Amino acid sequence: MSFLFLPLGGDVTAQATNGDSVLYDAAGCGNLDCIDLLLQHGASPNVASLCCQLPIHHAAYEGHYLALKRFILITTKRATRLSGMSPVHSAADGGQADCLELLIKKGFDVNSILGCHISENYGDMRKTPLYFAVCNGDVTCAEMLLKAGAKPDLDPLRCLLVAVRAGKYELVRLLLAYGADVNCVFSVVSNTLFPTALQYCIKDEMMLRLLLNNGYHAESCFECYHDNCVTTYTWTEAPSQSYQIKSATNNVTVRIMFGSRKHVWGLENNVVNSLTVAALLHAQKRASY
Repeated sequence: MSFLFLPLGGDVTAQATNGDSVLYDAAGCGNLDCIDLLLQHGASPNVASLCCQLPIHHAAYEGHYLALKRFILITTKRATRLSGMSPVHSAADGGQADCLELLIKKGFDVNSILGCHISENYGDMRKTPLYFAVCNGDVTCAEMLLKAGAKPDLDPLRCLLVAVRAGKYELVRLLLAYGADVNCVFSVVSNTLFPTALQYCIKDEMMLRLLLNNGYHAESCFECYHDNCVTTYTWTEAPSQSYQIKSATNNVTVRIMFGSRKHVWGLENNVVNSLTVAALLHAQKRASY
């Protein structure tokens, strides 16, 4: 239809009410003939929609490899920068491994940060392409980004915590292998340094074991970092129960702090129960040596 309308004065610069240009829609379809025709008649690849999306973003998200190659050549760095996001974000968000690989080969920054006007639209304040991949449970794209140098600890809510909360063991192992901080905390919603990962895997013993085997500090569950001071609760200051963990060669007795919330800084009861699991697992780990 474009072949009919353009010679008759069709407006290639027309935009829909949401700001999507004709070229933007063509990029989402991946039709190279249509894209080339629009470009020949003056359509600009550097016009963003009201959502700050460029045609290159649409092509990357939808996985149109050939269209993306075309837009990489003609989209300006300035337009991409002003949009507030990289096509790497789009490819990772869409789970398009081929497009992501192309962008990496072309030198796009795998640690590109979303602009504030984009990031604030997400409740989790995400910023990096890696976060999109982890949030989608996409091991392939996540590994591709990490191999290309993506840093796992750039987002306010760390990628590791997202994977732990979702119970994605393979992603957790992958992130830890590439240096993710196993003891990271999400301080945006809490002014203490209570280990956040523990709260995200309360009933998941396998995940707790995975974290402990990778250097998780179970001892920090019993230290209160608050108001620039540190309080360590000893066993004599709180109700406790004793448990025995048996291994092939050792019997280890561990005392677990239980009871009233005042001894655990106002945490909910299910977190108190998770402290029990963490301490037991930590003792079991020591007993296995």
